[in-house]
Amino acid sequence: MSAITSTLPGRLKAVNIAGQGSGAIVLLGRLLFVLIFLMSGPRHFLSQTIAYAAAQGVPMASIAVPFSGLLAFLGGLSILLGYRAKIGAWLIVLFLAGVTPMMHKFWAVTDPMMYQMQFVMFMKNVSMMGAALLISQLGSGPWSLDSRRR
Repeated sequence: MSAITSTLPGRLKAVNIAGQGSGAIVLLGRLLFVLIFLMSGPRHFLSQTIAYAAAQGVPMASIAVPFSGLLAFLGGLSILLGYRAKIGAWLIVLFLAGVTPMMHKFWAVTDPMMYQMQFVMFMKNVSMMGAALLISQLGSGPWSLDSRRR
């Protein structure tokens, strides 16, 4: 028992040291995660994007596509700044849950190359949804506006 208790303080110390230097890494992670949402969100207001979504069978594309762009952009900005990031993450989850099955229907594609591309895009969105769910529970971490309010 004493061997276990003697190593425990060393482990806790290592965790604290790692936690102190993690702010920049977490901020970089948030930036890399939201970059796609911040860059693609405004494109949802373009007529070409709306027309493409309508061709894919998106109902009320002229309303749904700009709305989804707003969700993506606001969610991404919230996570990047770390301002109410848990809510921003839920906006990203909502965006991805709606967009992924509508725009990346790999199961309906017959061309092998397009099948593979749509499958990869579908799985990319699923993995980003997983990351957004983690943020929705764990928050934005250090170097965020949320951490300053505590």
